[in-house]
Amino acid sequence: MSLSPSPAEPDELFRARAGDTAAFDRLVAPHRHRLHRHCYRMLGSPHDADDALQETLLAAWRGLASFEGRSALGTWLYQISTHVCLRLISQRPWRRESPDHAPPLHTTAELGEMVTGPIWLEPLPDDDAPWRGEAHEDPAATLARRESVALAFVAALQHLPGTQRAVLLLREVLEYSAAEVADMLDTSVASVNSALQRAQKTVRERLPAVSQPAELLSLGEDGLQRLLGDFLSAWDARNVQALVRLFTDDVRFTMPPLPSWFDGVADVEKFIAERVFATPWRMRPLWANGQPGYACYMKAEGDDRFRLGAITLLSVRGGRIAGLHSFLDPALYRRFGLDEELS
Repeated sequence: MSLSPSPAEPDELFRARAGDTAAFDRLVAPHRHRLHRHCYRMLGSPHDADDALQETLLAAWRGLASFEGRSALGTWLYQISTHVCLRLISQRPWRRESPDHAPPLHTTAELGEMVTGPIWLEPLPDDDAPWRGEAHEDPAATLARRESVALAFVAALQHLPGTQRAVLLLREVLEYSAAEVADMLDTSVASVNSALQRAQKTVRERLPAVSQPAELLSLGEDGLQRLLGDFLSAWDARNVQALVRLFTDDVRFTMPPLPSWFDGVADVEKFIAERVFATPWRMRPLWANGQPGYACYMKAEGDDRFRLGAITLLSVRGGRIAGLHSFLDPALYRRFGLDEELS
């Protein structure tokens, strides 16, 4: 990751220190997106990341006079944002997935009540096309960038204490040295190395053997398009058996903030047949966290329109669908810029 200053940075820094807010905005603009993604990985929610980024930039503006330039501006901003996130982690409940909240259901008659509040892991909309990296980015860098926001990775991070979370991200995602991280967190190199080892062990135990971006890369664009085409055709036809043939035996169907979820192909098949397909649906493709998915529009009885009811991301393993992760919180829909209804 390059944090080298731009040729105009010293001049903008001088102007910003003199109180020029426009110069400050130009100074931090190249860093905003990466800072937001860092905050998202730390906090597991794009909404919480919004709060953290806003607080980071406010703290940077107020503390600009104390920035002496001994480190890159980006490093200083990451230091501020990490401490903001650590404080928020200490004040807010951790973001979890459905299996962290309750055991799976085996019957579909009663799905329970919505569990509201900031407790659920939330998806992050993708900011580029699914098969295109950033300009001049090599394939390995593109894969690493997608792995850093993969849903399973962000979920695993939430099981770490705040400091371990920060150390893992600063060392392995942002690639700072142990000495740099120790300076950023005001601790020792030995403490950083110890925290990193503990964090690596916890995350390794929670991650699949092959990351989701690597699974998609192995499947290839043509293979993925065939899989998604078969999925959509079966879904539109309400062909449960055709869907089941696309699933792994241990497929999961989750739907936060509804706490109920289903584990295994038999129970997922039952849920889709008995509850999901009781309602007509229309699907529109989208991408989030480097994973394919759909905006799901449902048509209630007596309604003449399809209204947005879920954002569903698919997890793929070995060329089959291993997870359907439906997010039912309407606050997420606005972030994806989705139409609320279809005629």
